[in-house]
Amino acid sequence: MKPYNNKAWFFVLPVLLLVAFSAIIPLMTVVNYSVQDSFGNNEFYWVGLEWFQEVLASERFHNSLMRNLLFSGIILLIEIPLGIAVALAMPRRGWGVSVCLVLMALPLLIPWNVVGTIWQVFARVDIGLLGHSLAALGVDYNYTQDTFDAWVTLIVMDVWHWTSLVVLLCYSGLVSIPDAYYQAARIDGASRWAVFRYIQLPKMRRVLVIAVLLRFMDSFMIYTEPFVVTGGGPGNATTFLSIDLVQMAIGQFDLGPAAAMSLIYFLIILLISWVFYTVMTQQDNESVTDGRQGGTQ
Repeated sequence: MKPYNNKAWFFVLPVLLLVAFSAIIPLMTVVNYSVQDSFGNNEFYWVGLEWFQEVLASERFHNSLMRNLLFSGIILLIEIPLGIAVALAMPRRGWGVSVCLVLMALPLLIPWNVVGTIWQVFARVDIGLLGHSLAALGVDYNYTQDTFDAWVTLIVMDVWHWTSLVVLLCYSGLVSIPDAYYQAARIDGASRWAVFRYIQLPKMRRVLVIAVLLRFMDSFMIYTEPFVVTGGGPGNATTFLSIDLVQMAIGQFDLGPAAAMSLIYFLIILLISWVFYTVMTQQDNESVTDGRQGGTQ
């Protein structure tokens, strides 16, 4: 029997320690707060699932959750098709490839809080280029007072910031397609739609799974940008779960309900991400199976 040297596993220990101190221990602290209550003096009392029941029955939680789901749904409906379209329009050879890749990567290099600050100033009616231009055109736009304008501002901001990620992922799938596929399509007289439907889209399925998961998780957990731009307003129109959670934990100092909400928030993200991944990979496997069966007939 061939002997195995397991000393290399010692290189994994720093990563395990880092994960333990940065994720596991804080998570256990949150779990501890979610099932206990405190009246000060570092004295805690067991309350069981009381905080979870309170959060799940709260209309405030339901409203914030609906805003999150609506925002993530709109973001996916816009950014995924737009990212595919831009990736298809990008050049495959020449100096234009480098230029396009650099331009696509630029928005991703801007920190989240800076993005919020940019759009907060850019969309202001008094000094912002966008807000002032719309006002000069006679458009009644004010993201600080109108709910629809606030939502449009946040959606456009997110599309501007994160569509590049979808573009780069889709482009990586497109450039991996051999030229022989396109040559065979031209010989067969395939239309542009047929090339996309039967050659390009199947090759992008795996990267699209990654794009959908990343964009859903990030849009569902969005905090910094809307907090900087609108602060959750006007009223509670853009108060997402993340903003509501911070207000509850830091603003109101309700650590028990905040801990319970954070765990529910975490489980919702895991559940929806798992559903997305399962459905998309199952469709990918079915398409591969159908293709093999068609090839053997």
